[in-house]
Amino acid sequence: MTAVHYDSYTDARAHLKDLLDAAERGRVATVRRDNRITAFVDQERLRHFLASVSPSRAQVVAEAGGWSILIPGLPVAADGADLDEALDEMIVALREYAEDWQDRLLDAPNHATNWGLVQLVTLSSDVQLREWLVGPVG
Repeated sequence: MTAVHYDSYTDARAHLKDLLDAAERGRVATVRRDNRITAFVDQERLRHFLASVSPSRAQVVAEAGGWSILIPGLPVAADGADLDEALDEMIVALREYAEDWQDRLLDAPNHATNWGLVQLVTLSSDVQLREWLVGPVG
């Protein structure tokens, strides 16, 4: 099987299994709707790619008997009594930001470019987000 492309939603619906099979195998899988083409990608492949091309740039700082984590350029930060607590709080903050982005921020000019981050956060488990933030644990 090579790349899979359907020129209409109706055509894609009739061949949904082929479309999904192609995406899961890593092949190009697209559907045209009006003047737009949408690509279908296996979620784990997309998550892995986004994590590899988008380093977190998280800054982890020990201060005042606790820990703080922030990501420059993002309205997300977290604090904790220890590093694990700060990381847990940062994961919650990232998930809340991703929800807010989906609900109301996606068209805001100062948030629109965070599409990749939102995809990464939404497609990742807590363990995967922790590793993205600070690298593999132990």
